[in-house]
Amino acid sequence: MTNLHTDQAATGTGDRSRPRAVLPALCATQITSWGVIYYAFPVLNPEITAATGWPAGATTAAFSAALLVSAFAGIRVGRILDHRGPRTVMTAGSVLGVLSLLVIAAAPNMAAFTAGWLLAGIAMAATFYQPAFAALTRWWAPEHVRALTIVTLAGGLASTVFAPLTAALADHLTWRATYGLLAGILALITIPAHAFALKAPWPKAPTPPARTGHHADAIARSRPFWMLAAALTLSSFAMYAVVVALVPLLLDRGYTTTQAAWALGLGGAGQTLGRILYATLARRVGAMPRTTLLIALGGISTATVALVPGPYALLIALSIAAGTVRGNLTLLQATAITDRWGTTHYGRLSGLLGAPTTSAAALAPFAGAALAAPLGGYPTLFLLLAALSLLAAMTALGSTSLRARRTSAQLE
Repeated sequence: MTNLHTDQAATGTGDRSRPRAVLPALCATQITSWGVIYYAFPVLNPEITAATGWPAGATTAAFSAALLVSAFAGIRVGRILDHRGPRTVMTAGSVLGVLSLLVIAAAPNMAAFTAGWLLAGIAMAATFYQPAFAALTRWWAPEHVRALTIVTLAGGLASTVFAPLTAALADHLTWRATYGLLAGILALITIPAHAFALKAPWPKAPTPPARTGHHADAIARSRPFWMLAAALTLSSFAMYAVVVALVPLLLDRGYTTTQAAWALGLGGAGQTLGRILYATLARRVGAMPRTTLLIALGGISTATVALVPGPYALLIALSIAAGTVRGNLTLLQATAITDRWGTTHYGRLSGLLGAPTTSAAALAPFAGAALAAPLGGYPTLFLLLAALSLLAAMTALGSTSLRARRTSAQLE
């Protein structure tokens, strides 16, 4: 945390005015954007494949392609955010998100369906956590952890709200009509919120302290940065594969689509709980051990879900526990840059860090669906993902330089 406090003290970022409308607006838009663009898909995908005859692997690959596009678009988005702020980026992203869902809903074939998801990938890069985190880190520093926690608390409710809502809509409507209605909800909430609530002047980036070596290029080439990127990439792959595979896992165990949707949704409630606890954990545990601990706990929770077939109430409890860990991991990634290198190049560095992690998240749904059958089912897949998380936890041990660890120990 040393670098963060130093560059804030030197530049007076703690005195910046904080636009009041930003925080509630981003809470509402993160719930809606994640809920509609991301969490509706795992609920609707079984119906999509049944109604169209398209292979589940193909539809999941289209969704994965959207996340992959989001990963690389996020690098450019990060640069724009550093210089111009979030208003134009996030408003345009909301418009594109609505259009992409309408293309998906009307798609007559897999090619059009895939094209819709590729457009959705750009919308994800411009509306999901990365631009919201960049906005809050610049406007709210040095109390950005509190602001990030509030927004991710709200974002954690995206699956809680929209997974059951999507299942309920799908009980009465076709998957196409459901996506059309969800697109309308996305337009109604996110476009005006981003256009009108993010109008505040964009503060200048703080100047890094002299002779720290904290230039973006030097940081991006450093061993701790790449070890951090590797750890978060492996963890992200495992985490997102679990999220998308949870519904088919429970369906294979004999539970209904509604029961599976509620299990997925209540995992989002667990994310909210985890994010409440994160600030306390961040104050008491350093960046590297915190990273290692949380990723390891993610692996343990995944293994537990794989090994416990029921009863349903116990699976709900396990889903909430796993969601608690995921909630912490979201804030861990949001604060990983500022914990180690300060706020000056946050947009650019978070974009670079987000490219491999989001790419892994993109490949995870397709890889999970493709591996489940050869591995003998979803329980074995979950055990493999748990092992991957433990490997990520070991990699995280190198995510902070020896010099930084010594400095932190002296300050404590």
